[in-house]
Amino acid sequence: MNAKDFLRLGVPLGEATRRAGDFVSRFLLSGGDKARLEEELKAILADPARYLEDPLRGELARAIAGAPPPPRAEPVKYRQWGEGLEPEAVMQMEKACLLPVAVAGALMPDAHVGYGLPIGGVLATENAVIPYAVGVDIACRMKMTVLDIPLRELERHPERLTRAIEAETRFGVGATFKNRRQHEVMDADWNVSPVTQQNKDRAWAQLGTSGSGNHFVEFGIFTAHDRIGGLEPGAYLALLSHSGSRGTGAAVCDYYSKLAFSRFRGLPSELKRLAWLPLDSQEGQEYWAAMELMGRYAAANHALIHRHIAAHLGAEVLLDVENHHNFAWKERHVIGGQEREVIVHRKGATPAGKGVLGIIPGSMASPGFLVSGKGHPESLNSASHGAGRVMSRTQATKTFDWKRVNAYLREKGVTLISAGLDEVPMVYKNIHEVMAAQHDLVTILGQFDPKLVKMAPHGERPED
Repeated sequence: MNAKDFLRLGVPLGEATRRAGDFVSRFLLSGGDKARLEEELKAILADPARYLEDPLRGELARAIAGAPPPPRAEPVKYRQWGEGLEPEAVMQMEKACLLPVAVAGALMPDAHVGYGLPIGGVLATENAVIPYAVGVDIACRMKMTVLDIPLRELERHPERLTRAIEAETRFGVGATFKNRRQHEVMDADWNVSPVTQQNKDRAWAQLGTSGSGNHFVEFGIFTAHDRIGGLEPGAYLALLSHSGSRGTGAAVCDYYSKLAFSRFRGLPSELKRLAWLPLDSQEGQEYWAAMELMGRYAAANHALIHRHIAAHLGAEVLLDVENHHNFAWKERHVIGGQEREVIVHRKGATPAGKGVLGIIPGSMASPGFLVSGKGHPESLNSASHGAGRVMSRTQATKTFDWKRVNAYLREKGVTLISAGLDEVPMVYKNIHEVMAAQHDLVTILGQFDPKLVKMAPHGERPED
């Protein structure tokens, strides 16, 4: 018998298929009747628990009992927003929707290739959380505060604003403050998982800092189209930041993704990075608690950046808005005509339930938008999290030079404090086209135009 025969009988791919081959060899070597092989395999497949301790059949029975459910024959329903998306990103979404735990999906107009689930991918699962569908930078988020500083400060005293950013932020891998920041998140229970317990001191050292890659802190002009909360329509000075859970979030992802891989060794290779943890397992509960803690920690990082910069400038906050992506939520959605609780993974996608506020940035030289969600059911109440890349980081550094980029930035009225060539505006999609492609997902309430931008210096390894 060969692998095709095993598949025909229903032997799961991977470890179980290999053990089936071993069983056939041992069965025949022990004098078993070749004519009875199919009957023997059918019996083990029908009731593997009966044979777990059998000397001859036990290894195969245990492999069958521990095998993941087979992938779906057809992907679950998902809808795509936007045209001309990377074929590889679309294929990643297709594969994710083949998972046996998948129940629905959506692909946002900023989508591009990621690990496992594409960036811009939204996936709903049943009783399962997928570490790589959340992402490496768990709970990466956006935060904008509108300040009471006159707009004219951008032109008259930009150096004052620059000094505030430089003094109150740190960027890049391993960035820390000499005098540690203080926040109540460090009083939370960091013993919810071995990873958070081991990394608590590291997290505290990095508290209030920003990562590398596309993370930024910037001043710009926010134009409110209508009244937003207590903020009247008009143009204001605003502070916008993008960052996540730093090295500790990455450690959580690394640890639990490896646990998921080991739990489902039989997954086809193209689905390996989408290995999941059942929520009712110890590992699943640990990951969920760690992910939630990383959400609070990422929020604390932004809170401290904005708090310290506002204090440095002696400014008052007129409006405060934030949201996060790279996260999983327990939500209720109507799927297949029935309302059910599912786990919604938004990897590089913004929550956009009806009336939910969110921030969708463009690039260092193109606008971002404050939006209100429309609660579109087919998007699983989601929208894009930005413009989306059109070029890899490696290709960007080969393609562009600072002379050309700086001329473009001057034309746009943007002062760049620091950044890498891999984050220049030309590596991103046209944010206006992205927003047009999701007009049925969000309503635009205001526009943020960046003017003073700080990112990690060139050469920093991206974390997200």
